[in-house]
Amino acid sequence: MSNLTLKVLVVEDSSVFRRIIINVLSGIPNVEVIGSAMNGQMALKKIQLCAPDLITLDLSMPEMDGFQFLDAIKRISPSPAVIVISASTNISEKLTLKAFEKGVLEFISKNFSGGIERTKEELFKLLSPLIQAFQRRLEIRKVLSSTKISPKSPYYQQSTTGREKPKVPPGSVAERMRRIESTCRAEMLLIGVSTGGPTALATLLPMIPKDINIPIFIVQHMPSSFTQLLAENLNAKCQIRIKQAVHREIAKPNYAYIAPGGQHLGLTENYNKEIVMEISDDPPENNCKPAVDYLFRSAAKAFPGKSVVVILTGMGHDGTAGLKLLKEKKCYAIAQDEESCVVFGMPKAAIDASLVDEVLPLDLIANEVYNFVKKR
Repeated sequence: MSNLTLKVLVVEDSSVFRRIIINVLSGIPNVEVIGSAMNGQMALKKIQLCAPDLITLDLSMPEMDGFQFLDAIKRISPSPAVIVISASTNISEKLTLKAFEKGVLEFISKNFSGGIERTKEELFKLLSPLIQAFQRRLEIRKVLSSTKISPKSPYYQQSTTGREKPKVPPGSVAERMRRIESTCRAEMLLIGVSTGGPTALATLLPMIPKDINIPIFIVQHMPSSFTQLLAENLNAKCQIRIKQAVHREIAKPNYAYIAPGGQHLGLTENYNKEIVMEISDDPPENNCKPAVDYLFRSAAKAFPGKSVVVILTGMGHDGTAGLKLLKEKKCYAIAQDEESCVVFGMPKAAIDASLVDEVLPLDLIANEVYNFVKKR
């Protein structure tokens, strides 16, 4: 558990729910609620006075709503992080996705069942792991910002973008795995992502060149109706085509397919040796539907030795079991590093299981994938 004290500002127009949020936050270790505000204008003034690390934000507020507020805090440096706590009945799916695109860490719906005490319990279960993950993220960034890494270090190499990335020490497990993975044929890219995913995908996918010449399959933990909007928004920003996966559709190179929210995405092969997508209503896995493990497991079975895998930001361990199966059949795996993750859960689980070949900042992953695919 982090020892860093997190300063939080609560922005909420309902006095009742404002008290509930403050009460819940006060029960989370190393959290200090440094103030509250009933609208965006009041919140901007308080940010100048007390510089919070994190803000909980209602989107439907008088005078200055949550979306106007999100635009306004972009001009503040450093900008505080934001978790939206709002009534989903008042906010459309399109507006919710818009909030994600503006960089919010997570969207928590106010639509709790039961009385005030039950609401507090449910909100604590949702907020506590997010807060702890964000505390850890701040802690890592503060350590890194106070530590200079020498470019002469044998464990670092200069990337093509000017950033430094870890070099694998000789004789390590990862180096031995890399030699084994040299037989991977790189005919598809599999991506698993959860908390912080819309922003991560909006960074990663536009950096993938239009001539990567393999299909891409993505599982983003999201409810139904969100993934279609996510695909449309990403498609407008990318060189490759982005669309929601359709049952029995044949995958094409230079397309990225997002699993439909609330359904699993699996892969199989037809008589022409083409990749066919299968959409399933099977039970959730790891409390997730769609599940990353479901996609990975199907690829390991139908297309052994043909996958490049990327594990991005997300809470939990979904993807690790499926990645183990892919590794047994040979694949090349990349995990997003802790500093650039919103939540370092899914990547950490894969790293801790010694299933990852590279650990990279988000903005270096596309280049690594492209180079690996072209070499193969």
